[in-house]
Amino acid sequence: MQVGKPAPDFTMPSTRNLSLKPVEEVKLSDYRGKWLVLFFYPLDFTFVCPTEILAMSDRLDEFEGMGAEVLGISVDSIYSHKAWIETPVDKNGIAGLKYPLGSDITKEVSRAYGVLIEDKGIALRGLFIIDPEGVLQYQVVHALNVGRSVDETLRVLQALQTGGLCAADWKPGQKNL
Repeated sequence: MQVGKPAPDFTMPSTRNLSLKPVEEVKLSDYRGKWLVLFFYPLDFTFVCPTEILAMSDRLDEFEGMGAEVLGISVDSIYSHKAWIETPVDKNGIAGLKYPLGSDITKEVSRAYGVLIEDKGIALRGLFIIDPEGVLQYQVVHALNVGRSVDETLRVLQALQTGGLCAADWKPGQKNL
């Protein structure tokens, strides 16, 4: 997997339309024609994860306004995701989440995106931006103890969408090089 190459394909159960039986699957091809902000997190019901998951949810309108969708993924089961989404925020839940979570219980997707910690069976915090043609345009992977910046994710998405050269610390509205 490399920036500038097609993103690894995937199909997995998701929390999209949770009321449906059977659970609705999500696949990379579902996002054709849109930008996709795909991120991996270690586990449900942990401490850093809900802060970044809810921060992305709180700003989903901004992502959607730029023609992007968001999908979070962990190695937890769809049942764990469902329980977490139904748990109130004040009880360490993510009730009110506005985008789906994918269940990579087989760990195949985490492995394909290079974020699986094999000996622990969980994913690192990896974030990937995939363009409307399915090409990986951005990736950042870091340690488990640091949450991601929604501001930086939005900034990078906007920079990629300009199609031009963006200087260091480029901000939306500034000219390209």
